[in-house]
Amino acid sequence: MGMMKGANVRIPASAVRVELGWHAAPGAPDVDASALLLVGGRVRSDADLVFYNQAVHPSGAVRHEGKQPAGAGVTTDSLTVNLAAVEPAVETVVLAASADGGSFGQVPGLYVRVVDASAGTELARFDSTDATVETAFVLGELYRRQGEWKFRAVGQGYSSGLEGLATDFGITVDEPRAAATPAPAPAPAPQPVAAAIPAPPAQAPPTAPAQPVAPPPPPVAPPAPQPVRLTKVTLTKESPTVSLTKQGGTSGSLRVNLNWGVQKQFKGWAHKFGKAMAMHADLDLDLGCLFELRDGSKGVVQALGNSFGSLHRPPFIHLDGDDRTGAVEAGENLTVNLDHIADFRRILIFVTIYEGARSFAGLHATVTLQPQHGAPVDFSLDECTVLSNTCALALITNNGGDLVVQREARYLVPDRGVSPQRTLDRAYGWGMNWTPGRK
Repeated sequence: MGMMKGANVRIPASAVRVELGWHAAPGAPDVDASALLLVGGRVRSDADLVFYNQAVHPSGAVRHEGKQPAGAGVTTDSLTVNLAAVEPAVETVVLAASADGGSFGQVPGLYVRVVDASAGTELARFDSTDATVETAFVLGELYRRQGEWKFRAVGQGYSSGLEGLATDFGITVDEPRAAATPAPAPAPAPQPVAAAIPAPPAQAPPTAPAQPVAPPPPPVAPPAPQPVRLTKVTLTKESPTVSLTKQGGTSGSLRVNLNWGVQKQFKGWAHKFGKAMAMHADLDLDLGCLFELRDGSKGVVQALGNSFGSLHRPPFIHLDGDDRTGAVEAGENLTVNLDHIADFRRILIFVTIYEGARSFAGLHATVTLQPQHGAPVDFSLDECTVLSNTCALALITNNGGDLVVQREARYLVPDRGVSPQRTLDRAYGWGMNWTPGRK
């Protein structure tokens, strides 16, 4: 049911899924869902914020489930709330959205809806239609009233992003601070000059006083809680690796999204490489991966040869299709089933140019690794300095049950007559046999 701002409705369910949705569009910012659990209008601690970097509340009642394409150009970021398990002291669960890389005025079709987690029926929906420069929104809230839960459509915007919104509710945000200037050391006190004093007459030594009992040491203060880190993960040359386990990505799915926009090449590159660099509207990039499982089996998941893989049986990796537009709302999506971490040995994620350009230079393609639980990991394919149509993007290895993402960003130049896939195989020693294939 659609709602006006300020309206409320009863929620007759013990558990709900809160779905934040929008129509993704080229150039629009990414959108993230979050929830704050409030007592007396404020959080009790930083643990009361649930979002991509802190996916589960300590009570287990609220979880960040992550992003999923919903069809018709709609992307969703969802939370689950077990209302029956929310602690009695918690009066309100604030449902918020933040924009990464722009404002909500650039995000079409923003909405929040509450769905019965068991029946799948929609219980409430609020569409935001008046956003302008806001970078964060409280779209709605779940609150207790006379022993039952209700949902209220709020629609309150913030221009200070998730940081400003979270700070308003009492969250301590991790941000760089200037080091305090140390106070100057006090000047030493003047020392008295010793004077010659005649020795006193000898006396009997006094009786030694009883030694006082040392007081018990003061209790050790617990370490101060760490502030919440709101930043997402971007792998760079200086910081090339990230542990999915430490980020919370130990189960569910890992979605790898490739998108690009049709833009004109830089004149400098066109002059350097000639007409072969010209890019046309039929630009087609392909996302894929080489995989090696624990049992020694190896293979490739890619659109070429219709090798789309499978999510629920080996190789537990699936490519959802071959997109030829690069649109943000679709792009190409490769999904890794993290419930089978033990089955993986290594995964090499790669991107190739199928047609429409000879090099990645100037294409402005981006890849995002989005664990279902944990922070997204962003890559940019803007560092190409050679005439390359093959990029080894990231290597994911299983280190004793911990999946570690290593930034590769290697732009390879295949030899004449050698396919990009065979070139990747040689560079990383995969040891597979290749035959020609077409889409």
